[in-house]
Amino acid sequence: MIKVFLVEDEIIIRNAIKNSINWEREGYEFVGEASDGELAYPLIIKSKPDILITDIRMPFMDGLELSEAVKKELPDIKIMILSGYNDFDYAKKAIGIGITDYLLKPISAEKLLESIGKVADQIKKEWEEKELLRKYSEEMQENMEQEKSSFLTRILTESLPITTVMEQGRNLGMDLSAECYNMILFKVLDGSHIGEEGVEAWTRVEEYIHTLENVYYIQRGVEGLAFLCMADGEVSMSRLTEKIRTHLRNIMVKYPKLEYFGGIGKSVPRLRNLKESFHEAERAFAGRFTAEPNQIVYLQELHMGVDSKDEPDVRGFSSVEVSRDLVSKFLRNGTEEEVAAFMQAYYEEIAEDNLRSMMMRQYIMMDIYITVVTFGETMKISQGEIQKECGDMKSMAENAADLDKMKVSIEKLIRGMIILRDTVSGRRYSDIIEKAKNYILQNYMSESVSLNAVAASVNMSPSYFSSIFSQEVGQTFVEYLTGIRMEKAKELLMCSSKKTSEIGFEVGYKDSHYFSYIFKKTQKCTPKDYRARGKM
Repeated sequence: MIKVFLVEDEIIIRNAIKNSINWEREGYEFVGEASDGELAYPLIIKSKPDILITDIRMPFMDGLELSEAVKKELPDIKIMILSGYNDFDYAKKAIGIGITDYLLKPISAEKLLESIGKVADQIKKEWEEKELLRKYSEEMQENMEQEKSSFLTRILTESLPITTVMEQGRNLGMDLSAECYNMILFKVLDGSHIGEEGVEAWTRVEEYIHTLENVYYIQRGVEGLAFLCMADGEVSMSRLTEKIRTHLRNIMVKYPKLEYFGGIGKSVPRLRNLKESFHEAERAFAGRFTAEPNQIVYLQELHMGVDSKDEPDVRGFSSVEVSRDLVSKFLRNGTEEEVAAFMQAYYEEIAEDNLRSMMMRQYIMMDIYITVVTFGETMKISQGEIQKECGDMKSMAENAADLDKMKVSIEKLIRGMIILRDTVSGRRYSDIIEKAKNYILQNYMSESVSLNAVAASVNMSPSYFSSIFSQEVGQTFVEYLTGIRMEKAKELLMCSSKKTSEIGFEVGYKDSHYFSYIFKKTQKCTPKDYRARGKM
């Protein structure tokens, strides 16, 4: 019920107002009274009434002073002034403070109740609008998460002024001020969208990160998650990263069929240096291509097992043969987005002196080319297609004379085969997106259709699906679903005589007010106005 508080210094008038109205029967809750503003103020702040009825002339703190003080703490409160003075100056001050109504004494209970009723109607309308906005904001939460991920990605890839970063962060509800920053990259290998266990593990990881203060995460699609960690110093950061590492391991140990990998960057004292932390985390994370899985490591830990005294400077042809398995594995399971990271990890497996040798570079290029062509044959990809997308052996051999050109050629070769593989196999999420779209078309009229439900239908975690769907469709899930619903609603408005509430129900909105709210928000007119256009 709407809560009412009364402040009146004359006890006879105060009792008359309080006792002449059956507040509960009229739909109100009488939450308190006081004889002056000074006594009333703490009681009002505590009880948080929706309507304050106050006399204007009182000792210690008058009605206008009280109203001004209360409005600062409770800006949505409606204040009704009672005054025995029909004074324009008082009324003018009241308007300036934001008083809802200015009533002259004496006033009958009927007249007061009528005035309160009008204010109550206004309050209820505001409540309804707030509830509609809350529901809309809740539905648009996916868009907000996308904005946060996009913003954090920009911090890592662009040179933004710190003032801009801080301001945009605040607009997104992110406090980015700290003494120390670090990045952690993490991925459930082949588990983010395959099988119920992968979805469950991925979801548990995200839920855990949400519980941490001073940690934000980016959904990087096929490359997994990136965590931005903030702390008040090196020691605190060390504790935080170790806490995250331990907890992620404890989550993943419950899913023995799944493999995972993580890379931890280095702590940096300034937000502008975050790229350094990210790049080191990327180098450690590249270990997922070459090291044993089920690790979350710092870069120095990744190479801890290699003792330079025991390793010859040149590992020879055998190192290339060992690395061949890495190429084959990546061609089977890697993605186009991961090619650059894979190549960096691959070259770190080849001794630097080997890369200086012209003969070794030719051998590396030939070995990778044969591996790629062999893989292409298993996919029934013709030599002509491979040469068109990846280049031929002759042109690659010519590039062996220059190390940088060699690296460009090899990356083009592997990237080209990944593209061909995805084209031939129908991967690249097209089948998943089509399945999701079909699910939406069959279920858009149900209020229960949601990002979680659609993600589950294609065996993906909600955030992973959200990222892939936006990337492939160019709209967030909720934008796409709303578009489907609005198109069907417009069709029914023009081609049927159904009421607006019936149409809203039929396209998935059980609350007719919310349907009208969304329609106006997206179509820039009410359903009634839209229907009227067809009759003009």
